[in-house]
Amino acid sequence: MTSRTAPQPSWLDEIPARLADIERAHLLRRRRVVEPAGGARLRVDGQTMLAFCSNDYLGLASHPALSEAAREATHHFGVGSGGSPLVSGHSAANDALEHDLAAFVQLPRALYFYAGYATNTGIIPALVGDGDALFSDALNHACLIDGARLSRATIHRYPHADLAALETQLAASPARRKLVISDAVFSMDGDLIDIPALLALCEHYDALLLLDDAHGLGVLGPQGRGSLAQAGLTGPNASRRVLYMATLGKAAGVAGAFVAGDAAPIEWLLQKTRTYIFATAAPPLLASALRKSLELIAAADDLREGLRQRIAQLREGLATLPPELGWHLLPSHTAVQALVIGSNEAALAAMESLRQRGLWVPAIRPPTVPAGTARLRIALSAAHTAADVDELLAALGAHATDCVAALQQKAAGTSAAPAAAIA
Repeated sequence: MTSRTAPQPSWLDEIPARLADIERAHLLRRRRVVEPAGGARLRVDGQTMLAFCSNDYLGLASHPALSEAAREATHHFGVGSGGSPLVSGHSAANDALEHDLAAFVQLPRALYFYAGYATNTGIIPALVGDGDALFSDALNHACLIDGARLSRATIHRYPHADLAALETQLAASPARRKLVISDAVFSMDGDLIDIPALLALCEHYDALLLLDDAHGLGVLGPQGRGSLAQAGLTGPNASRRVLYMATLGKAAGVAGAFVAGDAAPIEWLLQKTRTYIFATAAPPLLASALRKSLELIAAADDLREGLRQRIAQLREGLATLPPELGWHLLPSHTAVQALVIGSNEAALAAMESLRQRGLWVPAIRPPTVPAGTARLRIALSAAHTAADVDELLAALGAHATDCVAALQQKAAGTSAAPAAAIA
């Protein structure tokens, strides 16, 4: 008979304990099953909630015109794309969308990708590599950070929006090829970078600028053409030094992403971007829906004005929160409004308090944001009404009142409140 030996310890056995460590640090993330419930409401794990968590900034994701465009395209093109764009997947619908995107953002040429994360992680290594220099804002989105790491270029990280520090780094770099990467609207703070000043540095130091406008397209600029258009740097004022990237699953209400700019660098990206060359193309039904979305965005000044009113209403209402809590609302005139709470535990407690009142506002914790700056990320949409924002303000005010009472009890030495409420 063959003797059996005891199984050897494996690193796989460590995973449950490591997950437990994440949960103890209040960093465990959970998915929730959602369905649309009309307007800005979602059914979340079966519970109807008023949602302030979606990046559907214009409320277009459920627009009947997009559904109809996708339905018609399905009859003509089918469901799948059948291959990569350079083999058999570049359908007539995807080709037409690229022309529409370039015209919409008023840049010479656009390249359409199936996902935003794949766009940035692919195009950055196609632009720079060993021996080149890359300059990245400290608060850039993870896809820009990962694209930078994959490039193998020398990475210089400058403090958030500190263009003086960036200039010092650019001036000191001996690299011939330099790439500056930055969000236009920062996804967790909601602030907008100074694009003209950033471009001026790139012009002076012979650098290329990659802007990620995931949270600006559709919302900012004339007819929602984005942050670059708002800065007056499109059309006849466009610079060949700018590559403009934006996603199509937020204000556009569908899915995917694109990068636009001068024809030569876009052709280079088509030839060299691995996440474009070796990936199955996005289904043409999505491209057809996106073409209709661009039409709706261009005509949506009323939706953008409604969104601006909701932003102003929220900011005015949050200005009255009790100062002793130490919560603070970051400066932002965009749809992303970040209410910094502090500790992970306190941010989760605020999220849970709102959930019990029928509102879904996500708590954002490290590593997405720096340690000690856990926050409620309030995403506003044109689908929100003034009454919706009033409901959120009332719920936040009630939770703040509870937290102040807990602080007072703690100071008096009689607190029986959970630490999470006041941490």
